[in-house]
Amino acid sequence: MILLTTRTAAGKVRARCRWRRPPRGAGRALHELAVEDAQTFHMRPKIESYDQDVRLVILRTARYDDDAEEVEFGEISVFLAPTFVITVRQGVASELRGARQRLEQRPELLSAGSTSALWAILDQVVDGYAPVVAGLERDIDQIEATVFSGAVAPTERIYSLRREATDFYRAVHPLLGVVATVERTAAPELQPYLRDVKDHLLLVNEEVAAQRDLLGTVPEANMAVISVEQTKVSVRQNATIEQLTILATVFLPLTLVTGFFGQNFEWLVGRIHGFAAFLGYGIGGLAAPLVLLFLWLKLRRLHAGNGAALHDG
Repeated sequence: MILLTTRTAAGKVRARCRWRRPPRGAGRALHELAVEDAQTFHMRPKIESYDQDVRLVILRTARYDDDAEEVEFGEISVFLAPTFVITVRQGVASELRGARQRLEQRPELLSAGSTSALWAILDQVVDGYAPVVAGLERDIDQIEATVFSGAVAPTERIYSLRREATDFYRAVHPLLGVVATVERTAAPELQPYLRDVKDHLLLVNEEVAAQRDLLGTVPEANMAVISVEQTKVSVRQNATIEQLTILATVFLPLTLVTGFFGQNFEWLVGRIHGFAAFLGYGIGGLAAPLVLLFLWLKLRRLHAGNGAALHDG
């Protein structure tokens, strides 16, 4: 009644478990477009109906890698007919051993037909989403703790998490429509189990949407922290420059005096005898150029102001 097959990493398809050989001609019943979709990776979850009551259900699987701290995605394509089920797996996150164990624990559901196998696969895929949500939540908490502690978080890590959350949302959200479609056409004894899968999926969808929205605001907070750090650096630099300016202001007159009396002009230095000569030749010689420079700057500013007034007029 059910045939499960897998696609290995090399692309070869091999039988995983066979409960009954499919009817003759089942292979020819697979539409070429359905086969093409099953061979394409990174598709959105969807359900398509083809001739001879064959449906194609595409699911996106996800697994959180604790060592790499990233999400790995896979894909399961399910060909569903009244007399057989064929699954094609791609990616490391698409193991179906748990789905088989679910059906073996509830043999009474096999009377509902091949849809029972689809329920087992859906249930396993959705249950596999919970560790991914928890892993992303830990990563987001670490990023938030880093940002709001005043430290600058790695921008590359933030955008990597946001991309993973977006890809995860694209795997989860379209699956809601797939589960709803399967629930409408399933046997009555399967509908409570499918509703349970739908409830779990709704919870995961809400959490993933919240994580994606939260990661959209983290870069703004990180940029604010970077701006604050840059402001602190500028304040420290201004304080240092202010201290150096005060020191330069204190030592500048001393430098001028020592420079003036250290010059090798014997005629000028040799005539400074007494305090009055010191004031006249020494301090007066330093003050006169400063006064002339002040008057020149003032006249220049006045000239510039008159030119601007004439231009405006």
